[in-house]
Amino acid sequence: MKQATRTRGKTSRRQFLSGAAMAGAAAVAAPSVVKAQGPTNMRWQSTWPSKDIFHEFAIDFAKKVNDMTGGDLKIEVLPAGAVVPAFGLLDAVSQGTLDGGHGVVAYHYGKQSALALWGSGPGFAMDANMLLSWHKYGGGKDLLAKLYESIGANVVSFLYGPMPTQPLGWFKKPVAKAEDIQGLKFRTVGISIDVFTGLGAAVNALPGGEIVAALDRGLLDAAEFNNASSDRVLGFPDVSKICMLQSYHQNAEQFEVMFNKARYDQLPEQMKAIITNAAEAASQDMHWKAIDRYSRDYVAMQTADQVKFYKTPEAILKRQLEVYDEVVKKKSAENPLFKEVIQSQIAFAERATRWEQDTVVGRRLAFDHYFGKDGVAKSL
Repeated sequence: MKQATRTRGKTSRRQFLSGAAMAGAAAVAAPSVVKAQGPTNMRWQSTWPSKDIFHEFAIDFAKKVNDMTGGDLKIEVLPAGAVVPAFGLLDAVSQGTLDGGHGVVAYHYGKQSALALWGSGPGFAMDANMLLSWHKYGGGKDLLAKLYESIGANVVSFLYGPMPTQPLGWFKKPVAKAEDIQGLKFRTVGISIDVFTGLGAAVNALPGGEIVAALDRGLLDAAEFNNASSDRVLGFPDVSKICMLQSYHQNAEQFEVMFNKARYDQLPEQMKAIITNAAEAASQDMHWKAIDRYSRDYVAMQTADQVKFYKTPEAILKRQLEVYDEVVKKKSAENPLFKEVIQSQIAFAERATRWEQDTVVGRRLAFDHYFGKDGVAKSL
């Protein structure tokens, strides 16, 4: 009886050890199978020239994803025009010609006017970071998906990267009143097309890489693009020495990264979670990098490039708001989805901007105290 028990015990132990060995072998072999399949490779394109800091931002996002997935997902980002023109990005990603891309939602304005409301306009007193808050927590994300569905766009979109207020633009001479804009051949995009048209300009929507050449050849009298770093590297100081700062035409814009939906849906859930978190990490990193680089290039344009910067007069800013309101009323009457987005933004902005105005201290007093004419910073 004892012998039988010992025999059964040995047999059981042998079976257990044999099973454990097989399980261990399977565990060792499993990674080899995954590795043999290789990483998922994606070919992307940005809407920016290769020398623009915006293309650098696109590469920064891709690197974060590539690193965070341990190389299991490898995104290669090509510059504008490598596969399709800048304004052809949405179609290319939707149709699967590209696996993804980096740009701005306002570039799709011609397909659905409500898409311009992600950054093209005054944002109802929100800045770009607050508009991103509306997008994530105030219903904007679902509305954007609804808009893409309305035009049959087969994409998954992630918004990130709040942009600072953009300049009014580059001019041959400073503009002092709204009437000075009348008759100018002007470059802008999104709903700003309607705003500047309402101000009397003859608007031409060109991608970033084509603006300076158009200014140089006289096809444009004035133009806006985005920021000190982009404007400088694209060559604006070579064709104009006058830049008007501050404007409501693009006060709350952000970037967009998009995936072809079929390609995105094939990814493992863990990889999708990494992409979501990488977008938010890249958003803050881009914001920090922009502060550093834009401020450096702002100084360089004033010194090395001899550019003169002027603050846009309040009369022009006020007129922008009035024209924008007229455009919004017209578009809302024509497009129910446009009206739905506007109402959602207003509801969020009324609460969020009131909180901000009541809570956040104005920094101009502190700036003047430290860096104004009699600033004390150097004595500290």
